[in-house]
Amino acid sequence: MTDRYIEVSLVERGVHCTARLLDDRAPLTCAAVWDALPLAGDVYHAKYARNEIYALFPPFAAGEPPLENPTVTPVPGDLCYFAFAGTELGTKAYGYDANVRPGTTVVDLAVFYERNNLLLNGDVGWVPGIVWGQIVEGLDTMAEACNDLWRSGALGESLSFRRT
Repeated sequence: MTDRYIEVSLVERGVHCTARLLDDRAPLTCAAVWDALPLAGDVYHAKYARNEIYALFPPFAAGEPPLENPTVTPVPGDLCYFAFAGTELGTKAYGYDANVRPGTTVVDLAVFYERNNLLLNGDVGWVPGIVWGQIVEGLDTMAEACNDLWRSGALGESLSFRRT
């Protein structure tokens, strides 16, 4: 199979990077994401995992992918996929809007931009993610923008994933 690539962007900041899909390690997740592209949503900066930005989406796969190519220690440039029940994220502690509530499922597509990440949530424990992509170009620029997002805020910013 030929390598597939996507562009990951912080839309308002005009910053983007290129990632290669890890079809050989997470084929079901890659297929689900690829088929759903383009995707864009409000960006959030992680509270627990440290150097992570992400966007939340309604489920887009016919069935949630199994936990393939899992990690609890993502490295810079990893793209991870998480699926959460609304009961896991539907508390005021997370600060999400009314769309995240019990009875819903939420897909979290995350970008890790720096080292020393640990997917450990004080409410639920270990939260393994599926590593489905790796940034191959533009990580330094994206990391600067992500750090700026952490310092100056995410309000009004969108995280976008699209085919290249």
